[in-house]
Amino acid sequence: MKKVRGIFLKNDLELASMREACRIVAVILRDLSEAVKPGVQTKVFEALARKRCADFKVKPGFLGMYGFPFALCCSVNEEVVHGFPSERVLVEGDLVSFDMGVVYDGFYGDAATTVPVGTINSDQAALLQVTQESLAKGIAEAKAGNDLYDISRAVQKHVEGHGLSVVRRFVGHGIGRKLHEKPEIPNFEPKDAPRIPLLPGMVLAIEPMVTAGGPDVEVLSDNWTAVTKDRSLSAHFEHTVAVTKNGPRILSLAE
Repeated sequence: MKKVRGIFLKNDLELASMREACRIVAVILRDLSEAVKPGVQTKVFEALARKRCADFKVKPGFLGMYGFPFALCCSVNEEVVHGFPSERVLVEGDLVSFDMGVVYDGFYGDAATTVPVGTINSDQAALLQVTQESLAKGIAEAKAGNDLYDISRAVQKHVEGHGLSVVRRFVGHGIGRKLHEKPEIPNFEPKDAPRIPLLPGMVLAIEPMVTAGGPDVEVLSDNWTAVTKDRSLSAHFEHTVAVTKNGPRILSLAE
């Protein structure tokens, strides 16, 4: 595996393994999303995620990572990332975010989505739409010859252009044989950061985390769950994307 400036470049065989890892994640996220409804305890999603990992004969990517005690990150409303599945019961109008990873053939797959619980209001729908759109705009910039921070700039411009905020404490990342590889991918353009040219073979987990209020977050007493400091709602969408000679290729699709 070739390495440039600390960033691993994957070959076609490695990308094929990563595509399958990410496909499995996408299928699990689809199954989780279909199970969302009012009255469901969030621990149900953890059980489903583990069952589907067993079905696919893959290892949950997050379980035990840095001491994380679950296979699934399940975050509700003001919880941005790293929420714990629990006995919490979803109610009409909640937003629930799933972040899931698996290991297949030695490679990680990673993706995230935010799902409405029943009927949501127009502001909530706008939050979800803008976050998804910002991810799409970031992915469109993930092409050879561009700079890494073209991705960041596209996400930030779209989110802030709609009066929302990007979380700065948590960022996207390279991915491969490790869940977190170089480079970090902020959802804002950092000032005075060295330029990082995008090259074919780079694989990037791009993941806008967007809030309806301010950008600041804090971590709860469980030492994992990150919530918006102002307790505004948040949304989180993520795809794993390969930079290729023919443009960005989303690996984390169910089909």
